Amino acid sequence: MSDTPPDIEELIALMAKLPGLGPRSARRAVLHLVKKRALLLTPLADAMTQVGATVRECLNCGNIATADICEICTSNKRATGQICVVEDVSDLWAMERSGVFHGRYHVLGGTLSALDDVGPEDLRIPRLIDRIAAEDVTEVILALGATIDGQTTAHYIADSLPGVKVTTLAQGVPVGGELDYLDDGTITAALNARRTI
Repeated sequence: MSDTPPDIEELIALMAKLPGLGPRSARRAVLHLVKKRALLLTPLADAMTQVGATVRECLNCGNIATADICEICTSNKRATGQICVVEDVSDLWAMERSGVFHGRYHVLGGTLSALDDVGPEDLRIPRLIDRIAAEDVTEVILALGATIDGQTTAHYIADSLPGVKVTTLAQGVPVGGELDYLDDGTITAALNARRTI
C-alpha cells in the first residue's frame, strides 16, 4: 500500500497517460511539480484551466485555435491557392516551424485504416473536398507519412479530387543523412524521387 496521498496518486495516474510518460516518469514529474509548487505547479494548473476553457478545433481546417476559425485560415498574408493536407496538428506545427510553406492547411485527424476501421467519414476528408470546391484552390499538397495508411489516404484523396493538381512531399534521404544508415524503403523512395542537378 502506498503512503502517497490519493490526490497525488490520481495526478500521477493522469500524467502517466501522456505520450512519452510511463508511471515512473509521471511520478518523478509530479514530485518535481509538487516541490516547485509556486514556480511550476500553480502556473501549470492555471494555464491548463485556461487552455481547457478557450481552445477548440478550427471549424475550417481542424487546427487548434482559440476562436472558431484559426489565425492561419483568417490571415490575409496566406496564399489561398494552396492547401497542405496533414495527418495531425503536430504535423501542421512542424510545417510551420520550417517557415517554408505560406499557404493554408487541412488537418485530417488521422489516416485511413482498414485494420482500425477508420474510413473517410471518420476523418476530415469530406470537409477537405467541400473546401476545394468552395475555395479557389489550385494545388493540394499531401504531407502525409510514408506509411501504408498514409499512402492509402494520399491515393484516396488524390482520386477524390479530379481536376485539381495534387502533389506530395518528396521522400528519401534526409539532409545530413548517410546512405549506410538508411533503410531499404528510404533508399528506394530517394532513388525513385531523384531529380536533375
